[in-house]
Amino acid sequence: QVQLEESGGGLVQPGGSLRLSCAASGRSFSINAMAWFRQPPGKEREFVASISWGGGYPYYADFVKGRFTISRDNADDMVYLIMNNVKAEDTAVYSCAVAFSRPDIAWNPHSYDVWGQGTQVTVSS
Repeated sequence: QVQLEESGGGLVQPGGSLRLSCAASGRSFSINAMAWFRQPPGKEREFVASISWGGGYPYYADFVKGRFTISRDNADDMVYLIMNNVKAEDTAVYSCAVAFSRPDIAWNPHSYDVWGQGTQVTVSS
């Protein structure tokens, strides 16, 4: 089994930056891909970004392209989401998820098998 733990959320001002971390433990060798999703208050969960467990094939939602970067640390079984130039609409609970087989549709949450608890990101002045 794989366990995921997110960290790095908090309060950030518009235009600021934040780095979210997702630590995988357990049978991490079985992971094929990892993704970040978010759920804004009162809205449905939405895809943010994904990456293969080897660190390749980064894929982003249009609304974060050029602002967010997903990256993989192979040494520590970590995946990061670097958030730059954040906006109020980025306020959400951010969760990481892993897939044990290659996701057919990266942005589909049903492609992922294990989820973390989430970390709150609030963008406000």
